[in-house]
Amino acid sequence: MASDSKATIGLALAGGGPLGAVYELGALSALAEALEGVDFNALDVYVGVSAGGFIAAGLANGVPPRKLAAMFVESETSDEPLSPSMLLKPAFREYARRAASVPPLLLNSIWHYISNPLSANFFESFQRLSRAIPTGVFNNAGIDDYLTRLFSAPGRTNDFRDLRHKLFLVATDLDTGESVSFGAPGFDHVPISSAVQASAALPGLFPPVEIENRYYVDGALKKTLHASVALDYGAKLLLCVNPLVPFDSQLAARRGLPRDRKLIEGGLPVVLAQTFRAIIHSRMQVGMSKYDSQYRGADVVLFEPNRDDADMFFTNMFSYSSRRRLSEHAYQKTRAELLRRYDELRPVLERHGVSIRLDVLRDPTRRLLGVSRRSRRPASQAMDATRELASTLADLETALDKRLRRIKRAA
Repeated sequence: MASDSKATIGLALAGGGPLGAVYELGALSALAEALEGVDFNALDVYVGVSAGGFIAAGLANGVPPRKLAAMFVESETSDEPLSPSMLLKPAFREYARRAASVPPLLLNSIWHYISNPLSANFFESFQRLSRAIPTGVFNNAGIDDYLTRLFSAPGRTNDFRDLRHKLFLVATDLDTGESVSFGAPGFDHVPISSAVQASAALPGLFPPVEIENRYYVDGALKKTLHASVALDYGAKLLLCVNPLVPFDSQLAARRGLPRDRKLIEGGLPVVLAQTFRAIIHSRMQVGMSKYDSQYRGADVVLFEPNRDDADMFFTNMFSYSSRRRLSEHAYQKTRAELLRRYDELRPVLERHGVSIRLDVLRDPTRRLLGVSRRSRRPASQAMDATRELASTLADLETALDKRLRRIKRAA
């Protein structure tokens, strides 16, 4: 349903876990300084899904992109640090609850099997034991706790209704499979922090989040961006950031990566990552292709990594140095993308009173992050360099072994 709101500029942020959050923060920091006429803390409407929900909630609460980047990326030096490691706490309560269900389930399965000796199949009788499998490995309640503290500061709020600008956080109702936009009428009384936790509850990784006797999981199950939520609200210019795209190893090889690199060499995690990215990205493209006809007069501008971006695909997000590197990488890549797409984007943005600052984009000295505290410690720096050298030598040794085996086979 279209709103009577005078909303003109909106922001839609997709999910992607810690990886996606770091990329989005780097990209948004670049956009914030290069787009004249856009205040990312005073947009008319924000839509966030999963990790994008955390960022959207922070922006709507007046936290600038660079400060959010410092909180998440430079967690060791920020005065309001958010470490991704807090998402790795085991879901002990879920483990205990499921473990307690094992004895009655087992007895029930045994009774079903022995009471139907001729018709009962062994696996059919005991399949009910699958109910004892935990619904998530880690506990993401830390998100709720952290954001509750963050939004209790002066000038911030944990109540959708008290925000100056409209915020929607999208989750999926587990029992109906329908998308729910927290912040919309009927769902705006839920604390923002709880809505972020629900929107980021990726099935299998985190247990579903209970809110008022309903259970919610990651909002990306239905759509990748949910950009239509902002367009329905009345956004005429919608800036979108999607951090996850499938990796094209052949394209990367043509641009300098080793030609014989195959994703299957990364094992199951890499195969699953590529599969997940391909599914959500193709789904997003299908949705966005319909916006021109469904929302005439609205412009949707998407920013995302290139498909040959190996840094984005292979980065270990639970490494401090990797978070710093990737955020800076996203910042610089977005600046380069704005320059490359200048002729395409300039007329689109100007229709909405927004211009691109070429002086900012052409300034080679601009960086997202300053010198880290770690880099000021020679011993730590030397240790990091030693580790990097050892890793490089190990990679070189592996490559040489592969080459020698190929030579032997050819001989």
